Amino acid sequence: MPALLNDREYGEDLVLNEFRNDLMDPLIRLLDEQESQFSHFAEDTSVLPVLPESSGGQNLKELDVDSAVDKILQLEMLQPVVAILAKKRDDCRLQSELTDLLGFQNLPLLQAIMTNQNEVKKELLSRLGSNKVEKSMVPVGPTFTITTESAKAADKLRKKGKNQNRSFENQQAFLNSIAEQGQRDAFFAKSGDGTVAELLQNVLPVGVQHRNCPEYEEILVPCAPAAAAKPSELVPVTEFDDWAQLAFQNITRLNAVQSKVFDVAFRSNDNMLICAPTGAGKTLIALMAMLHLIGQYIHGGSIRSEEFKIVYVAPMKALAAEMAANFQSRLAPFNIKVNEWTGDIQLTKKQVAETNVYVTTPEKWDAITRKTADDSLANLLRLLIIDEVHLLHESRGSVIETLVARTLRQVESTQAMIRIVGLSATLPNYKDVATFLGVSSKGLFVFDSSFRPVPLSQTFIGVKLKSAAGSQQHSNFGAREAAMNQVLLEKCTQSLAQGHQVMVFVHARKATANTARDLSEMAKLSGKASVFAPPAPEPWVKKDVAKSTNKDLKELFSAGFGCHHAGMLRPDRTLTEKLFKAGYIKVLVCTATLAWGVNLPAHTVIIKGTDIYDVNKGGFVDLGMLDVMQIFGRAGRPQFDNSGEGIIITTHAKLPHYVRLLTHALPIESCFVESLEDHLNAEIVLGTVSDIREAVRWLGYTYLYVRMRRNPMQYGISYDELAGDPLLGGKREQLIRDAAKRLDETRMIRFNEETGLMSHTELGRIASHLYIQWQTIELFNERLNECVTEAQIMSMIAECHEFANIKVRQDEFQELDDLSHNCVIPIGLGGVADNASKINVLLQSSISQARIRNPALVSDVNYIMQNVGRIFRALFETSLQHNWAGNAVTFLKYCISVERQSWYYNHPLRQFNILPDDIIQKLETRRVTMSKLADMDEMEIGKLITNTRYGSLIKHLSNLFPSLRLEVVGQPITRNILRVKLTITPNFEWSDGLHGSMQSFWIFVEDTDAQVLHHFESFSLTKKIAIKKESQTVNFTIPLVEPLPSQYLVRVLSERFFGAEEAVPLSFAHLILPQAHPPYTDLLPLTPLPLSALNSHEFMKLYRFTHFNPIQTQVFHTMFHTDCNVLLGAPTGSGKTIAAELAALRVFSTYPGQKVIYIGPLKALVKERVEDWTKRFSAIGKEVVELTGDSQPDIALLNKAELLCTTPEKWDGISRNWHNRSYVRDVALLIIDEIHLLGNDRGPILEVIVSRMRYIGWSVGKSVRLVGLSTALSNAKDLADWMGIERRGLYNFRPSVRPVPVEVHIAGFPGKHYCPRMATMNKPAYNAIMQHSPLKPVLIFVSSRRQTRLTALDLINYLAADNRERAFVRISDREMEEFLEQVSDPHLQHTLSFGIGLHHAGLGKGDKVVVEKLFGEEKIQVLIATSTLAWGVNFPAHLVIVKGTEFYDGKTKQYVDYPITDVLQMIGRAGRPQFDKEAQAVVLVHEPKKGFYKKFLYDPFPVESSLHTALHEHLNAEIVAGTVAKRQDAVDYLTWTYLFRRIMQNPSYYGIESLSHESITVFLSRLVEQVLRDLQSSRCLEDASCDELVPTTLGRIASYYYMAHQTVALFDGALSPASEMPQLLKLLSEAEEYSELPVRHNEDKMNAELAREVPWPVDTRNLDDPHVKANLLFQAHFSRCRLPISDYLTDTKSVLDNAIRILQAMVDISANNGLLEVSLKAMNLLQMVLQGRWHFDNSLLQLPHLEKRHLPALAARGITCLPEFLWTPPAQQYAAIAELFRGSEDEHLFTVTHEVVDAARRFPRVDVKLGVTVNYPELSEEEMQEGGVCPQVELSIELTRRSRYYPRIFAPRFSKPKDEGWWVVIGDPRRAELVAVKRLNGFKTHTCTKLVLDWDEELYGRGNDPDCGQVAYGFHFYLVSDCYLGLDQEYRFEVPFSAIPPDPAPRERCSVEALNDRDSSLD
Repeated sequence: MPALLNDREYGEDLVLNEFRNDLMDPLIRLLDEQESQFSHFAEDTSVLPVLPESSGGQNLKELDVDSAVDKILQLEMLQPVVAILAKKRDDCRLQSELTDLLGFQNLPLLQAIMTNQNEVKKELLSRLGSNKVEKSMVPVGPTFTITTESAKAADKLRKKGKNQNRSFENQQAFLNSIAEQGQRDAFFAKSGDGTVAELLQNVLPVGVQHRNCPEYEEILVPCAPAAAAKPSELVPVTEFDDWAQLAFQNITRLNAVQSKVFDVAFRSNDNMLICAPTGAGKTLIALMAMLHLIGQYIHGGSIRSEEFKIVYVAPMKALAAEMAANFQSRLAPFNIKVNEWTGDIQLTKKQVAETNVYVTTPEKWDAITRKTADDSLANLLRLLIIDEVHLLHESRGSVIETLVARTLRQVESTQAMIRIVGLSATLPNYKDVATFLGVSSKGLFVFDSSFRPVPLSQTFIGVKLKSAAGSQQHSNFGAREAAMNQVLLEKCTQSLAQGHQVMVFVHARKATANTARDLSEMAKLSGKASVFAPPAPEPWVKKDVAKSTNKDLKELFSAGFGCHHAGMLRPDRTLTEKLFKAGYIKVLVCTATLAWGVNLPAHTVIIKGTDIYDVNKGGFVDLGMLDVMQIFGRAGRPQFDNSGEGIIITTHAKLPHYVRLLTHALPIESCFVESLEDHLNAEIVLGTVSDIREAVRWLGYTYLYVRMRRNPMQYGISYDELAGDPLLGGKREQLIRDAAKRLDETRMIRFNEETGLMSHTELGRIASHLYIQWQTIELFNERLNECVTEAQIMSMIAECHEFANIKVRQDEFQELDDLSHNCVIPIGLGGVADNASKINVLLQSSISQARIRNPALVSDVNYIMQNVGRIFRALFETSLQHNWAGNAVTFLKYCISVERQSWYYNHPLRQFNILPDDIIQKLETRRVTMSKLADMDEMEIGKLITNTRYGSLIKHLSNLFPSLRLEVVGQPITRNILRVKLTITPNFEWSDGLHGSMQSFWIFVEDTDAQVLHHFESFSLTKKIAIKKESQTVNFTIPLVEPLPSQYLVRVLSERFFGAEEAVPLSFAHLILPQAHPPYTDLLPLTPLPLSALNSHEFMKLYRFTHFNPIQTQVFHTMFHTDCNVLLGAPTGSGKTIAAELAALRVFSTYPGQKVIYIGPLKALVKERVEDWTKRFSAIGKEVVELTGDSQPDIALLNKAELLCTTPEKWDGISRNWHNRSYVRDVALLIIDEIHLLGNDRGPILEVIVSRMRYIGWSVGKSVRLVGLSTALSNAKDLADWMGIERRGLYNFRPSVRPVPVEVHIAGFPGKHYCPRMATMNKPAYNAIMQHSPLKPVLIFVSSRRQTRLTALDLINYLAADNRERAFVRISDREMEEFLEQVSDPHLQHTLSFGIGLHHAGLGKGDKVVVEKLFGEEKIQVLIATSTLAWGVNFPAHLVIVKGTEFYDGKTKQYVDYPITDVLQMIGRAGRPQFDKEAQAVVLVHEPKKGFYKKFLYDPFPVESSLHTALHEHLNAEIVAGTVAKRQDAVDYLTWTYLFRRIMQNPSYYGIESLSHESITVFLSRLVEQVLRDLQSSRCLEDASCDELVPTTLGRIASYYYMAHQTVALFDGALSPASEMPQLLKLLSEAEEYSELPVRHNEDKMNAELAREVPWPVDTRNLDDPHVKANLLFQAHFSRCRLPISDYLTDTKSVLDNAIRILQAMVDISANNGLLEVSLKAMNLLQMVLQGRWHFDNSLLQLPHLEKRHLPALAARGITCLPEFLWTPPAQQYAAIAELFRGSEDEHLFTVTHEVVDAARRFPRVDVKLGVTVNYPELSEEEMQEGGVCPQVELSIELTRRSRYYPRIFAPRFSKPKDEGWWVVIGDPRRAELVAVKRLNGFKTHTCTKLVLDWDEELYGRGNDPDCGQVAYGFHFYLVSDCYLGLDQEYRFEVPFSAIPPDPAPRERCSVEALNDRDSSLD
């Protein structure tokens, strides 16, 4: 390409219409069909401007026709000219195209063609020898034609390109010759030969007035005639929907522009581009689009505002503020929240969520959408409005391009509707912009200046400056200023004389007042001051002006002048605007901020000068078209003026530029290439681009791509290139590759040139998120090191590319030199002579708050401070990645210094900007630290600073200053890993204004000697926690290197306040590292054993393989031929379960009748084992029984079974009462699967089980064989010693010993917020599938059910973007449909259709079966599951992706790490032994934890004990069982545990500083003492100070029901006779068992919604509390409310599962306290839980299909409650139900009727018969002597069932099966006392029982009391169901006094029935 094409002056001086377009259109149109499959939208060629362009001009000196044709042939332009003449064009456009083609030097030829079009065309056709050319031209639109033969078109274009190049050169030579002759500035005045004058006539519109005088040259473009719109064509506001009319206050009709676009804007979803003059009402068009969107979200009379977001992109921050206020006022009636979101305005997380319309700038929205932290925001985007879209041609245009491209790609990938509306000034190539925005012809509207509300005349004045010699001078600033002021005075005077006001725009704040003064003085000298004089001021005017403190305002007002700029105080600006509106200011001199901000029009607007300082360019540049148009937009007041006048005064040299700019604008081009690297990096970081193919596709969405095809030569593309590559795939790829190479060189991305893969690095992420240019990152790579000094830091900052355009100017040297003397950090020897030194000086001066006088320097400082904060933040994050401790601290302090504009070493109170400087200086001089201030009171502070008045203020500020208390504990895990527990407690007062809603801190762990950062993470302190002064615990791991240093330093620094820093040493002085672990078991090269080794054909039938694998072979003998305990540690998938089966087979063959217990960590794993073993072991006659919370086998089955599969909790509860359960004593083998889980929260249960089973074996005289199965362990020897395993029973194989080797890939992801971080992992997960397992099964593990859905949806989007929707489907559509019909979950249905399955606890059983079948049979490729699947169903896959290693812990309300064993278990699912030779695993982790997982995914993790954290319940159970009877027994009990073993091996982990016997004894004794004290305080234990340990009734209840000691204490203390049902429900919800119920992100909002639907109130202040959520779930269950999300269904199931045993315990505790009414209510509450109904609901509603509306009809039949229905004959039941549902279809009626009646049969009908007898207990003589005889009243109870017995209750709303049960209760209603209670199991036909009470004469009376007046005492008997509402029975019976003889020594009145006599299993 010729060099001249890159010459900026070339484009500025040519006066051309859009050229090159028509050269390109034919080929582009011809190839559009080929492109359709690649293009993201189709261009509509029917787009037309609303108004035609004007034409005009005079004839040139003509050539005759023959001469013209000869000339055309000479130029080799035959075919191009014929092609143009064949078009049906108006003369103006035809002339423009011919001018473009032939050039200015051929103007006579041009005129000849125009004059004789037909003759020339005819002659040209004849010269071609045929007229077929014309016939072959097919018009396809009004703007161009194409040929029907592609070969001809391509050939023609190549010729045009050749001639066009020559035309360009000739045109440039012509312009150069003009400049050489010194005539360039007089370009428009030359008239010698008439050529240029004629050209002038052709370029400008008709009617232009031209005036040329010695002082200046003036061109007046008159007002365009206004577009006449009939009133009938203007749309009235009533055309809007009624609700929408509220947005148009004070508006009755739309204007002409708005009316034309009304239907599209308000009645459609089409993308739009509106090109119209400034002031044409485009803002209301944007409002119409907003209202259309809002209308789509109106449902039920309310707006679902949370479901959509609108973004309005304004070009400037000042305009954003105005737009935000405008939209907020108009949308206020709809409660739509509008907020400005720019660099100056930061929104909180809450504000972001609440806002519906964001008014922002391009750069801000780009920065927001670059970060996936705002992914949810982008996903809710439904309307994107881009104002001033013609900014595309400026440097900022690339940002608009990337925004639109990102949005269009989002639309394509998510299939979500996002409407794009572009607002622009009139554009010459509007079609290109429309194509870029995806606008069809329907949405394209182009209006010319005639549609301006107030017609505008434009005057262009070029001031001439001449020296004495007559030559022009451009460097004399003073002369130019004087000349412009003279012209300005003239124009102001003319306008004022006509009664108009004038606004003069200048380009510097200082120039406003100076210009106004100059005009005032010149007016006085010329005698025109009266013209400017204001009218007599009113009193308010005088008063307000007098009150102003602005000297310029007061001085200028009297002369009729005013000034306005952003440097004035807000009251002064407001007063100036007010005075101008009132007419007291005639001439207002202002800066351009007034044009963009306040809407203050005037008739005449004058721009004085066009040189404006651009801080981005570092110098003066020409005023841009956008600014000129915005300023001219202020001309004309629509209410008062019929026209407006815009005048621009510039230098004579620039006059042509502005004439052309505002009359015949050139096509806008793309600037995207200039910043391609930065935008490409952003997309790579965002995850939307991962390889060359995607990047090329992304580039196809940009305006650059559109213009490259339209105007290829502008972008270095020849016509031959375009013809050969019409889609420019090669050019796009070359651009991408070049950019990627540069990014790779700067280490921002990793680019593989061979594969084209691109992935971002941390540097790339930092640059993208912080908006840092790639050249700056390159500088960081060169200059940044761990020893960098502050001087080097400042020097490096000053050389950043962001400041490359800031230059030193001559007039700045003195001030910069003065400022440099006060710089804190030395500038260097060179002084301020270079640009970097200037930036350095200004940066330091700004931080020091030095006063800067030069306006240009002020602009530079503002620009520097806007950018330097991001740069320091980038340096800070870069230092973190390098683990540079010193640098990280330094850069963080600099970040705060820049934000606070105060040096970090200053006193911290400077940051408040409240205290006077002298007070601060005293504090600094006296070196008063914040800790000293915290210890002093107000008086002491006042005395210290010798100013008592400020003592209280300083004390108050010191209390507000963020301060923390730190405690740190180190726990060694191995010899090179230390777990750190950091406890942080806030110690300051919270202020919303100062601290907001959250304060952020950084946690550093550093080695101060080596200056190495071992750990860093961000920590957020919320307002709620700070106010409550709650402690927060942060756990993390750090490396240890031997020899150990003396200490590490744990430092916590505020991210917003310097000086807010706390540090605490982590000492290693007493740290004892654990012992080195013994080596692994080697896998021996043994010959695999055949099945025949079992020596049993029955056993051989159990297996389908022929030989055992190597591990099974090696352990075979020990497992099958010995009884020794075994610990088998091997990787997942190595066949450990079959090895354990060998031990079970030995029991079956050697010890018949003995039992095998299998304990699995999860119910899902237990169920899988039961299903597998039931199928196989039933063949050898072995009974397998499941014993979990979901199953309740009867005693007979348990005694019969030989294989019991259970969970740790269930077996712990059962084995606690092993004395009374024979099937526990008959255990011969205990298999514990995943025994390495000892280290997690459930580990204590496993410890207790193993210890107890060993104790049971010792007690009954036979040992119980223990077999532990585990992953590879680093401390297997400790575990084996504890389990009593000898050397021959210990097998601990290496992690690498797997049937299928696994290659593990670990990738780190930044971001402190969990959900956005998970979103960033989706694209890498998709890429991992495509790379590692494109065809084989893939298993993805996530942390929650919600994440399964979100991950699946994103994968579907990526499939759609790649046009591979069925890539994961392996079956036909028909077969898939059959499976989908079986699925009930809608999310699962959707994802399965794309071959992606979901698996989590929230799915129904049927859905799980379908998913497992599809994935197991490889009919779908991808399964996304929660982590529980890793322990449950065995689904191996070729590729396993662990997407995140954290889960939400409801108890701590934060995300915590998975146990390392869980991650290993997930990875263990990788590899299918039958199919794979190797497998892949990808672990996606939080970046700070990447190193930790790298270490322990390859090295096994030691297992520590956590029994000491959960000892209370287990020790209480042993005390109740009698195992622990004394205090010493408790200590001895601990020596049996794994805890004791690990204390001996790793004492520091448990806080023990010595291995001495004394230290360990003290630790155990203190632990036991603390636990016993806690149990006593919970009233579970008698006096704990005694040596004997005696359990209380509460302790027995806690042990029996497997309850937390806190819960029974809570119930015992809170239950009272006044307790009502709401209090009981609240008490139930507050049980400790619900403390870990998860309250996920944003669920507090859902809880608030649920709280409004339930009848009983909850504490709305703590909606994020798990106990409050439990309360809401109970009430929602009773009310049968619809839950907000599926997660709540699973949460409800969990809550209900625990409720049974908790309520049974509540009944027992209330009965123990004699609370009759409370006990009965607690029983009712249990009925409510099981039936899902309120106690006040009609009991009939327990029957299926019955609703409240059916009750009146039943009542009419005499059926008002459930018992009445149950005792109704069946025939009448059928009749009653059939009548209720009459009108239904026959089949439905039959089904419903039978379901209701069948359900009614399941409800029990019971008769009660009572009998009362008095017995006298047989007592020994000693008992007789001690207390005498107390008679006992015995109530015999006979229950007879009148209905069929169903052991399982009818409870469709309860998820688990339950057996029927009853309570029989004796109550004394007179004293509201429960006298006796007993629990009964269900019975078939008949049962009898007895209740006994001791007669208390003091309470009930005596038979020989003649004054009693009564003959009997009455009691009430209650028969209460534990599962059905409304079936309880109550009877009264009496005990006659005559049957009770007198007795002076009554016994104790009543006690709860002994719990051990009950036969009830745990729920």
